[in-house]
Parts: sequence; structure tokens; C-alpha cells
Amino acid sequence: MGMQLHAHFNHLSVLPQNPLPSLYVLSSCNSISGKCGLKKGNRVLGSLRLKGLKKRKELFVISSSSNVSSPLWENWVPEKSSKSPSLSDIVWPSAGAFAAMAILGKIDQILAPKGISMTIAPLGAVCAVLFATPASPGARKYNMFVAQIGCAAIGVLAFSIFGPGWLARSTALSTAIAFMILTRSVHPPAASLPLLFIDGVKLHHLNFWYALFPGAAGCLLLCLIQEMVCYLKDNLRF
Repeated sequence: MGMQLHAHFNHLSVLPQNPLPSLYVLSSCNSISGKCGLKKGNRVLGSLRLKGLKKRKELFVISSSSNVSSPLWENWVPEKSSKSPSLSDIVWPSAGAFAAMAILGKIDQILAPKGISMTIAPLGAVCAVLFATPASPGARKYNMFVAQIGCAAIGVLAFSIFGPGWLARSTALSTAIAFMILTRSVHPPAASLPLLFIDGVKLHHLNFWYALFPGAAGCLLLCLIQEMVCYLKDNLRF
């Protein structure tokens, strides 16, 4: 319904402190059918069917979500959580990031004669997404690989058309964001790949191979390390 539900259960109230300008009351609930009347003041507006009603009558108050405003400072404080992160929740993602950069650095030493580097800044952001927030949409494998490949290719195309400069950067970034939204593959670290290619002279010789290397190739390694990090977090807690 696009509404936020507030309820009174006997003496329990979860209504906000400030009175709401528009209230809808569910009353006369039938515990068998789960059907309740919807009223606003003295007017009967219709009925709703709810699941899990108990045998006693309960009073529900529904307010439109547009009427519930959050404090301006809410986004400036840490997210409220029922529990603080444990030591293992901190150590294992950090250890995974260390191992990832160490392995990529070793690969850089092997590839140095060819003038290729695997250690690029966007992969640091990928580590943060995969290891710290593995359940977030940005950590989905589909999002990561589609965004990495698509955004990198967009950067190469923008550079080929506009050359280096502000026009190529702005066009590539806006197109990359549109691409991620269109393909439902939003992965924030991938948005930096077009800018990295346009401004990175040492990457220009890769041309469209840049769509696969080093971004997508590096993500394959990070996915393997993420699996180990998640296993250690779940099974070796301290």
C-alpha cells in the first residue's frame, strides 16, 4: 500500500512522538478471516485482510509514509544496529583485503616487463564491497562483472571518440551510470574505470582488452578470496 504501519497492542505504542496529520484506523478485526475495517475518523474507507491476527481485538493505526519525516541529521550518524561487530567481523575482511593486494602486487612483479599492472584503485573499492558488505547488491557477481566489463568498455569508447579531456570523462561517467541502471547492475567501484582509462596513459595500449583486464580479471581473484573470508567469518568467530 506504500504506507507505514504503526500499531497499539494493549498498552504498547510504537507511534512517533509527534502527532501525525493523517491517521487511518483498522478496527473490528475478525480473527478467523483476518479482515479488518479501515476508517479515517468516523468515515469507513474500506477493509483490509491481515494475516497472523490473534483472537483478541487489536487496534492498528496506519499513517501515510509521506507524513513521517526523518530528522535532518539521521544520515550524519552511524547506522543503528542491534549488536556491535565482533572482532572476527573486523579481522577477517581486513585480512582478506591484505591478501588480495599482496597477491595482486606479486602478479604486478611478474607482469612488470610487459608494462601491465593489476593493482588499480577500483579494485581496492571492490575489496571493501565484497569483504565488508557481502550481502549488499553491489557485491552480487552479476552486478560486479556486468558493470566492470560494460563501464570499462564505455571508457575506451569515450576516449576513442573524444580523446582525453573533460568531455570524455563526463560523457563516459554519465553513460556508465546509465548503463548500470539500465542493466540493473549497479556496482559503484566500476564507475571509476572509465575515468581511470581516459587519464591513464599506460592503459591506452590495451584498447578494448581493458574491458576484461585488469578490472574483470582482478575481480575473479577477489571473488575467490571473498569465499574464504565469508567461510572464516562464519566458522572461526572470536
